Amino acid sequence: MSGRLQDKVAIVVGAGQTPGETIGNGRATAILFAREGARVMLVDRCLDSARETGRMIQEEGGECFAFQADATDEESCRAVARACLEKYGRIDVLHNNVGIGDGDAGPAHLTEEAWDRILGVNLKSVFLMCKHVLPIMREQRSGVITNVSSVAATCATGIVAYKTSKAGVNAFTHALATGNARYGIRANAILPGLMNTPMAIESISRARGIPREELIAARDRQVPLGQKMGTAWDVAYAALFLASDEARFITGVLLPVDGGQSARIG
Repeated sequence: MSGRLQDKVAIVVGAGQTPGETIGNGRATAILFAREGARVMLVDRCLDSARETGRMIQEEGGECFAFQADATDEESCRAVARACLEKYGRIDVLHNNVGIGDGDAGPAHLTEEAWDRILGVNLKSVFLMCKHVLPIMREQRSGVITNVSSVAATCATGIVAYKTSKAGVNAFTHALATGNARYGIRANAILPGLMNTPMAIESISRARGIPREELIAARDRQVPLGQKMGTAWDVAYAALFLASDEARFITGVLLPVDGGQSARIG
């Protein structure tokens, strides 16, 4: 039985993950894409983590290769596009899943260094990867770009740099969709809400000095749908749908995957 991404070539940027007890969004998406028949290029700043994702895929019989790159560096992004083209001959899907929030704060306390770092990783990385993949997709007259944003872009939050960066991702995605529809290229964004992933749980627990289980319980209570956070697989299945031909008429969409968090008003 053929998969939903059979014979497609996908680049997952941020295919490794922060160490932790659960699975991260990028790793889950890469594994699911491979399960559904895609050949996957696993891009991460930490090559060992990308290789670990690769081992998981290969153990299931999937095809992939790991590649080390800094998505905030233009030459690295150019090298990613070139390497994928040399290996597989085309690029059907670009999935941008790089993001950080370390050092974020309100505008009166946020440092310039933290602002620059967060905007660079979360927003510039999306721009640079798209810049170097778009010419290939335009020549193919086809392609799908999915950017992982956040409901923080639209919900009230005190982390101003992260919020601003993700609002920028939304705006950039909209521009991508409208500017590239004539080339047969679709562009959408996924807006995860409160997720039980290593980056959200282990990182925040460590930064705030809060026990892991206490943080999980507090975050679960904030989710309208079942009072339980989502997992990386929820993001991955949304990404699979958007990358597949089932979504061939969908572009310019900002899709919340948040258990109703962004729908709650008042």
